[in-house]
Amino acid sequence: MVQVSQLSCRLKELRPCLGPSQRLKSFARTGASRTVRIGLVEAGTLRQTWGGARDTRWAGESTVAEVRGGVVRGVVMGGTARPSDRASIRRTNLGLVLRLLRDTGPRSRAQIAADTGLPRPTVTNLVAELVELRLVREGNSQREGAVGRPGVSVEIDGRAVCGLGVEINADYVSAVAQSLGGERVFERRIPLDVPAAGPDAVLDATAELIRAADAAVTAADARLVGAALGAPGNVDIGTGHVVYAPNIGWRGVAALAELRRRLGRDAPALHLENDAKLAAIAEYVIASAADIHDLISLTGETGVGGGIISGGRLLRGARGFAGEIGHMQLAPGGRLCNCGRRGCWETLVGLGALLRHAADPDDPVHDASLDVASRLDDLRRRAEAGDARTLGALDRLADDLSLGIALLVDVLNPRAVVLGGYFPVFADHVLDRVREGVARRVMAPDSGGCEILPSTLGLEAPARGGAQLALDAVYEDPSGTAAGGLRRGARPS
Repeated sequence: MVQVSQLSCRLKELRPCLGPSQRLKSFARTGASRTVRIGLVEAGTLRQTWGGARDTRWAGESTVAEVRGGVVRGVVMGGTARPSDRASIRRTNLGLVLRLLRDTGPRSRAQIAADTGLPRPTVTNLVAELVELRLVREGNSQREGAVGRPGVSVEIDGRAVCGLGVEINADYVSAVAQSLGGERVFERRIPLDVPAAGPDAVLDATAELIRAADAAVTAADARLVGAALGAPGNVDIGTGHVVYAPNIGWRGVAALAELRRRLGRDAPALHLENDAKLAAIAEYVIASAADIHDLISLTGETGVGGGIISGGRLLRGARGFAGEIGHMQLAPGGRLCNCGRRGCWETLVGLGALLRHAADPDDPVHDASLDVASRLDDLRRRAEAGDARTLGALDRLADDLSLGIALLVDVLNPRAVVLGGYFPVFADHVLDRVREGVARRVMAPDSGGCEILPSTLGLEAPARGGAQLALDAVYEDPSGTAAGGLRRGARPS
């Protein structure tokens, strides 16, 4: 951590990297989270800014200067940013304004100019283009001083574009289409025994779900700018392959290529990501509003996965496989896991473990052809009715959850651990016991400042995170995506 008083030293370190017509400018935004930005000015024009919860970058840049609570969080120097032409400069500035409105809420044009360092006439033109693209709209008047006319605020609209998130789970395939403004346009979950069905049948169902979502988005007078597919296990986001997903029995499946083949020329831009990482993206959108920027999102389903947010950024690890926490061997020699090892954490706290302890094998709650939400509701009703077997299974779940969470808290010291998937369905029965167990096991006092929180998204989190990931393309290139540049047949960069 670098103290705020040292920011000027960091600026001095950056200045030797500048060309003869370039200079640096620093400016601040105040509020609950005060952010200092560093701007690169070339020939009188702001070319680049760094800083904020989501910094603005161009190729080759890795510079961030961020202040929260009076502390500068890390400054790493990269190369000099030089956009290649006016079109790229305008595209970047459009994204800069759109991200500012996303992160800070409605602002007047004068405030946007002050926050970005862009000239007011430039901001006026940029806002006009974003309004024409139906990405922003004018809101209420705001008085910015004691004299003069009040300014008109500008806010995210985004009804014209939607992102789609699709999740392949062991028990279902689901999809959520969401507008840039956060409105859900489409939502569907199809019960499916994915391991038994096999990749071909599952991808057939997934393609049909994407077509249905696309039709719903079109009917809402909007465009689908992209879709992000979440799958369990190890995935290669570069090639679009599900490398190894033991809980659904997939190995080396070219998921994105197969979906493109099924969808043909109507395929939106497709992306692949691990389901738990998508869930973490969705959870962070909510947690960041409470100034939580370090968290672990646990997805409790057939398997157990983790998405790790550190300093407001998704932690992927050296090869992108970070977060396979369900396969920590916490009970060596215990029950056989789908991965081939024994005693993995998910054999203790996965949905299968709860069902096994709470009900006989022929109980309807084990029937994978039924919607998982209805089966969970059935178990919850039994717990509320005081069923001894169900309550005993939930006590066992809480104890085993606290064991694994305590290890994660000791290693990563997150500000929060969010219990997602099926866990929040039983929060009233397990949360206090989990918190007590974690506090008892964690080395640091007060659990290292970590809160254990139930997700408000539950089973929907991976698909919601996928929709948000797909919408990132709009913030990178507002004019290209909103005007149709990435709509058909496009591939992720």
